[in-house]
Amino acid sequence: MAAARGCPPPAGSGDRGLAELLLEFSRAQYRAKDGGGAAAKVERIERRCLELFGRDYRYSVIPNAHGEVCAHYPRHIVLLERDAAAARDPFESTVQVGKLQDLINRSKMARCRGRFVCPVILYKGKHICRSATLAGWGELYGRTGYNYIFSGGSDDAWADAEDISEEDSALRNADSQLFDKVRGHDIKLLRYLSVRYICDLMVENKKVKFGLNVTSSEKVDKAQRYADFTLLSIPYPGCEFFKEYKDRDYTAEGLIFNWKQDYVDAPLSIPASLTQSLNIDWSEYQSWDLVQQTQNYLKLLISIINSDDDSGLLVHCISGWDRTPLFISLLRLSLWADGLIHVSLEPSEILYLTVAYDWFLFGHMLVDRLSKGEEIFFFCFNFLKHITSEEFSAVKSPRRKSLSPGFTLEEICMLKQRDRGSTTSLSSDFSLGMESSPGAAGSFTYEAVELMPAGAQAQAAWRKSCASSPQAVLWSRAQQSEDRLPSAGMVEVKSSSSSSSTHSDNFLRIGSSPLEVPRSRLVSASDRESRLEEVRSSFLAGYSRTIGLKAVPPSPSGAIGGLLEQFVRGVGLRGSSTL
Repeated sequence: MAAARGCPPPAGSGDRGLAELLLEFSRAQYRAKDGGGAAAKVERIERRCLELFGRDYRYSVIPNAHGEVCAHYPRHIVLLERDAAAARDPFESTVQVGKLQDLINRSKMARCRGRFVCPVILYKGKHICRSATLAGWGELYGRTGYNYIFSGGSDDAWADAEDISEEDSALRNADSQLFDKVRGHDIKLLRYLSVRYICDLMVENKKVKFGLNVTSSEKVDKAQRYADFTLLSIPYPGCEFFKEYKDRDYTAEGLIFNWKQDYVDAPLSIPASLTQSLNIDWSEYQSWDLVQQTQNYLKLLISIINSDDDSGLLVHCISGWDRTPLFISLLRLSLWADGLIHVSLEPSEILYLTVAYDWFLFGHMLVDRLSKGEEIFFFCFNFLKHITSEEFSAVKSPRRKSLSPGFTLEEICMLKQRDRGSTTSLSSDFSLGMESSPGAAGSFTYEAVELMPAGAQAQAAWRKSCASSPQAVLWSRAQQSEDRLPSAGMVEVKSSSSSSSTHSDNFLRIGSSPLEVPRSRLVSASDRESRLEEVRSSFLAGYSRTIGLKAVPPSPSGAIGGLLEQFVRGVGLRGSSTL
């Protein structure tokens, strides 16, 4: 069903809106079926999310008003289709909401808690999806209707143990037929969304409770039904580990997961073809602290979605509401900081969207996590300070391969500005070739610049004629580094004997390339850093006013320590001598 678009922002947007959202988030876990006094507040949050999506995208909505599709997915599940402002988007999704909804209804039982494969980010026409892991025998047979929905608890909590394991030989044949049917629908959904890469964050091959396998995963499917997909096992600590993060004064540096625990049996496994360009020693993953592990996994995910193929990505953990939103949120914020998605949203708006949609409306159990000190939600947004550099950018950095000794790169870029209308054309003296490298949507970088040298007199005359040009002065001030070069598609300007008025029109105009993705806004490395820092600062300020950090026991000197000290000072909640 098509979504209504163009509605005005509801009251409570901005800092106040974030505060209202965090307060609601910290009071109760979201359930699509819940009503009562909180319904009006949740409805405002949902309307705000739809308005923010609608700023940049055409979208459809899969209705889930009473949790009939999934009890802890949004009541309005958004399917992003294409850029909202462009008459024609070369990266428009081919997914039809009606067919998608039918596949979802058929496949949702295949995954734990009914948390089916759901597209949440559209990037270069690729769907980045989230879900829970595959359901095991006990859930498929033992849970129907509302009993299929699990009660609160940790990320992998199960209300009851089943009496029969998946390995029961008497039911093995029936199990196989059931799994063929249910997982077959799941595979059809994945293929319809063009998902090729499946990233599994579980540290287990199967989740075991009371000695029984209660969930499974694609990597250990006995019939190898998922063999046609590219499976990545990238084990990442569950929410329980983030209590240690809180107990260390919210310091992730030096915090290393214990990989020798009995239940940890899923080794890291990544196809070599996906790691060659990353310059990471993956064999050392068990020695990484939480910062380095999160950074390297995020680099891997960005590299996958930035590849040249048209394939989508699925990220999941066990239930899909702790580790999964961590990486989905980091991906959304990182791509936004590059100016590649949600290009019209301000820092406060993208923060609201990812907190509300990726965390709250997809069922993260913040109340339970806070009560246990498992502050993975806080970690996500505080971690933004560790991904501000260009190495996490999906925009490939410009590199100068070769350049004529006669001209500088800045002078080449000024040719279009200066040569228009000139009585002396340089077109017969040189040819300029530029090659584009595969990069982010809407961003083509100067991969190679080669200039056929013109005569020295022609070069000298050109420099002299533009030395005092206002355009040259403005360019030299604005163009501080090659990182801020205008982006271009594949452009080749051949030598010509035509007049300069026609020749100059062949030079690249910024933003006018026919290959340009509509409304992409590329940002420099410094812009990326400032954008992410602003998101982080807004989050810290909002979090401090609503939820707050829990102080660890004081040190003998009485200092509060680490991040907490910086945090309360930074948002003005503490003076120099009092808390």
